[in-house]
Amino acid sequence: MAPARTFTQALADGVLVLDGGLSNQLEAQGCDLSDALWSARLLADAPDRIEAAHAAYVRAGAQVLITSSYQATYEGFARRGLGREATTALLRRSVSLARAAGRGEAWVAASVGPYGAMRADGSEYRGRYGLSVRELERFHRPRVAALAEAGPDVLALETVPDADEAEALLRAAAGCGVPVWLSYTVAGGRTRAGQDLADAFAVAAGNDQVVAVGVNCCDPAEAAEAVAVAVAVGGKPGLAYPNSGEHWDAGAGAWRGPAAFGPTEAAALAATWTAAGARLVGGCCRVGPATIAALAGARGQGEGEGRRGGDARG
Repeated sequence: MAPARTFTQALADGVLVLDGGLSNQLEAQGCDLSDALWSARLLADAPDRIEAAHAAYVRAGAQVLITSSYQATYEGFARRGLGREATTALLRRSVSLARAAGRGEAWVAASVGPYGAMRADGSEYRGRYGLSVRELERFHRPRVAALAEAGPDVLALETVPDADEAEALLRAAAGCGVPVWLSYTVAGGRTRAGQDLADAFAVAAGNDQVVAVGVNCCDPAEAAEAVAVAVAVGGKPGLAYPNSGEHWDAGAGAWRGPAAFGPTEAAALAATWTAAGARLVGGCCRVGPATIAALAGARGQGEGEGRRGGDARG
């Protein structure tokens, strides 16, 4: 049975808790993600593992599940010999797996990762690929269309490194019939490409399809200030789902530094994000179910309360 409230209506009612990093939960389940397709490979090889990872976040109290399509692209799967029809089926599967795991208790956000994710060389943390806005729009449009047709509640245009790609993504999503959120990855108070955040978030201002703006895959200490800018400039509810605070050492192939966003810190950090205007809070890389459970508890949205079902169904 369909819920009485849409995702947008629920967002207007209060704070919603997102899930955490899908990849770290898959690794905790014993999955090998040492592949250019990252977790997207499991859409073809082990979809049951993806559904189980989503379910772990539902049990933790997540109200919104982000699909495993971040690194799933036509170009990436073509390198593995998959044609367009097969890739379209896998993109749609990412939505159905999250929907099945949610069991009517969670909204589904279809992940649309940046162009750099397809390259699998870390360029989503730099941006400036040497492509025009039109070329980026052409790259994103088929995947956006396939995901939208699968019927998610919202499209997550996430980990966007620069404003040119944000513009391209919004163009690609225009008219698809699904609301979107726009989330930059930031560093040092600017986009990863070095742009002023006010200028970057201005691309969403006045766009009625955009229902939330904010940041993800960044240091948790930067989230509150960036969300405040996003809300002030974009004129939309904010969102924040940063990393744990650890930093990836590409040379060593390992995470470095202490975690600053775990179960102990979750409530205090989330309070700063919501004070800045965030209405969607969760985690990205290295943030697991235990931290999401702490967020859900802090927001009074634990088991069975404020979920997609329940009072939403009357």
